[in-house]
Amino acid sequence: MSTDARDKWLVYVATYTNRNSSGIYSLKMDRSTGALTRPKVAAEASNPAFVRPGPGGTRLYAAAGSTEGDSSGKILAFSVDRPSGSLRPIGQRTSPGDSACYLTMDGAGKVVLAANYTSGSVTVFPVLSDGSLGELTQTLRHEGSSVNPDRQEAPHPHSINLDAAGRFAYSPDLGADKIYIYRLDSASATLSPALTPWVHSSAAGAGPRHFTIHPNGEFAYVINELASTITAYDLDAATGSLSEIETVSTLSDGYGEVNHTADVYVLPSGKFIYGSNRGNDSIAIFAIDSDTGRLSLVGREPTQGKTPRGFAISPGGEFLIAANEDSDTLVVFRIDQATGELSPTGDVAEVPEPTCVALI
Repeated sequence: MSTDARDKWLVYVATYTNRNSSGIYSLKMDRSTGALTRPKVAAEASNPAFVRPGPGGTRLYAAAGSTEGDSSGKILAFSVDRPSGSLRPIGQRTSPGDSACYLTMDGAGKVVLAANYTSGSVTVFPVLSDGSLGELTQTLRHEGSSVNPDRQEAPHPHSINLDAAGRFAYSPDLGADKIYIYRLDSASATLSPALTPWVHSSAAGAGPRHFTIHPNGEFAYVINELASTITAYDLDAATGSLSEIETVSTLSDGYGEVNHTADVYVLPSGKFIYGSNRGNDSIAIFAIDSDTGRLSLVGREPTQGKTPRGFAISPGGEFLIAANEDSDTLVVFRIDQATGELSPTGDVAEVPEPTCVALI
């Protein structure tokens, strides 16, 4: 392993290409200081909304939304050149429906699952030996609507995530106010209902968006975009079922401005959870009770930019990188391991319309 690989992480940034972005950008991040190198285009792509590394960091996969003249979402596969950070395309597949917005992989890197926001579906692809994607094996359409006529007129799955064992997949549906719970058969690259009924209902108008599982596998959390809340759940590892513990606001009491939450992650230590506020333009920080999974507010840290759509936490939990979509910046924060608080390091990188950050 080179000195550069030992001392730096590779950082990949998905961007919308509505203004002057070219697609997916790469940077390197110093593991001790959090300093970022100058960003460069790693691969040209149209409207990549989300990126996810494959196991081992030798592949990168992206979910790309619809473009003018082509309403279908795309799942893109790339080979990673570790020294340079550049990406070599190794294939793509159409994800039937509009607005492929999120993807995940099983731990063995054999299956890719994608969420298609506008068309209300999730799709499944096998991964071939060279890292490329095989033919689509399954499309599952969600059902339902909810109380917000502008955003919840139809199902809109916004993400899909797997538990650590790769047995259960969870897909929060913003439009239906539901979390769909599937069982994954990685050998056949198919999903099936995990429970009867196979959905968990969120509060009306909540708009569940992104989902994360605590490192202990016993708790799960969903960030609700429309209600600006985080809901904590007990997770039954044997059945995949969720039981609500509590719901907390990501905003201060009396906050009256428009806000939509976006991303959510638990620190690798399991002590803290972070959620992004778009409008309030902050990262909400909560301590996690290790026995109960309940949350207590630590504070809110401004992201020093506009509309933090996505963020990433470094593998050891030392740093948080916030992607401010509407101010075209990545901003680095150091994480206090004892308190969970965020402190800006002063490192800021200019990347157009960043939507998602991933580290290798």
